[in-house]
Amino acid sequence: MRYRRILLKMSGESLKGTLESGIHAQSLVHYATEVKQLCDAGVQVAVVVGGGNFIRGQELAARGTERAMADYMGMLATVINGLALQDALEQLGVYTRLQSAIHMEAVAEPYIRRRAVRHLEKGRVVIFAAGTGNPYFSTDTAAALRACEICADVFIKGTRVDGVYTADPEKDSGARRYLQLTYQEAIERNLHVLDGPAFVMCRDNKMPIVICDITKPGRLGDVLRGTGAHTVVKDFTNSVLE
Repeated sequence: MRYRRILLKMSGESLKGTLESGIHAQSLVHYATEVKQLCDAGVQVAVVVGGGNFIRGQELAARGTERAMADYMGMLATVINGLALQDALEQLGVYTRLQSAIHMEAVAEPYIRRRAVRHLEKGRVVIFAAGTGNPYFSTDTAAALRACEICADVFIKGTRVDGVYTADPEKDSGARRYLQLTYQEAIERNLHVLDGPAFVMCRDNKMPIVICDITKPGRLGDVLRGTGAHTVVKDFTNSVLE
């Protein structure tokens, strides 16, 4: 494996599968299996899962809910997803710890950076829930923050496409995938690699970003071995297209 310690960011929508909302059992097992395979290969894995399969704070705010209140509701949705992923992993025999930025000791440990690192060193998967614990910050930003705090080797943004393209590949057959992309070009071309604050945090702390498809079995492991399709965003001197 190219990386020893990773931070994997998954959207809440990835867990709903074909459902309108909620958690799709087969999708949950799929992602737990993908994480287990990385652990079996010796990778230290931390995970941040969004809550969009239940609630999206910005959408609630747009419909009239007070923004801070809406964001807190979204943070609680990430705890539900974290508990579900924890259970799925432990059913596969993977030791797991759920840490929440909002204190709720009955279901999760409070987030403590040194404790999280120690769990990773012992081979446990650490799931970070409740974002940063503050409204107005996305789970992308929370994931970037945690990646920097735990000294991850890479921030992996798991999506349903196999990288960053020059245009939307679902709409433009001529779109080409970047093999590597500079931070500066991602900004100049407004490629929406991550939410703005999350991207700036990665750039300023020289945290490499890998964008890849995690919906296909085995693809995440292939990417970490350097064989699967993906895009790396880093402080390269120039971008490279496939």
